[in-house]
Amino acid sequence: MTCTYYILFILGLLSASAGAAPRAETGPMQLASVFSEPVQIQNYLVSEKLDGIRARWTGKELLTRNGHRIHAPAWFTADWPAVPLDGELWSARGAFETIASVVMSDTPDKRWQTITMMVFDWPEPDTPFYQRAEYIARLIEKAGNPYLKLVPQLRLGTQQQLEQKLDEVAKQGGEGLMLHHRLARYRDGRNHQLLKMKRYSDDEAQVIAITPGKGQFSGMMGALVVRTRTGVQFRLGSGFSLAQRRQPPQIGTWVTFKHYGVTRRGIPRFASFLRIRPASDLSGIKPYTNPR
Repeated sequence: MTCTYYILFILGLLSASAGAAPRAETGPMQLASVFSEPVQIQNYLVSEKLDGIRARWTGKELLTRNGHRIHAPAWFTADWPAVPLDGELWSARGAFETIASVVMSDTPDKRWQTITMMVFDWPEPDTPFYQRAEYIARLIEKAGNPYLKLVPQLRLGTQQQLEQKLDEVAKQGGEGLMLHHRLARYRDGRNHQLLKMKRYSDDEAQVIAITPGKGQFSGMMGALVVRTRTGVQFRLGSGFSLAQRRQPPQIGTWVTFKHYGVTRRGIPRFASFLRIRPASDLSGIKPYTNPR
């Protein structure tokens, strides 16, 4: 899909949000905390962090993390178990925009054949994670649907093995790792026994201006001027393809960027554009409001 079409698609979702179908109730949704210090890795199950669209199978339908219906084809969810499951609608590393264009369309088409629901949890609060993972594996095997798969969970013995696994995933274009304590219970909100580990941090910011390019980028976008949810304003000028520079995200759009820490002034270091934030994920983002 061209960049122009993708931008129009996202803007269409934004403009249609006021008249969108009512949100359904997804129930408790668990979120990961950021890995910040070494852990007893023997107590954790490790999986790859997939860069797709978070989804909840309610036992009857697919919903986004914010409760909006995902219009998957009937054959895609045929014979899925009648119990809630958490997962990521995913196809391949580095394909987020393509995944979003398929999953968030109101009219499903044959492109769904490239998508898989990668299940990583069963939202049952009274069962430890290792037992939930075993239960999921049995459910998926019984369903026999090729579009429903289990996210592999690994046992690693040392911190060094964990670092090696992270390097391996990063070299293959993956986003990072998830560490889930074997005995962790499912809980609503941020869970400190579920950790995400990446070589970089990412955040969201809203486009407030577009600066023209110079030299090789003459006649195109040079950089976006963006503002984070906490009011930090800076120029985001790297990570864009030529197509994105010719058709940049419009003012008001939210974008995701990666960075490597912040300066003393709180400016993200070596910030680089990753993607436009899908409209389905915008309900939890509140624009910065000047307290004056």
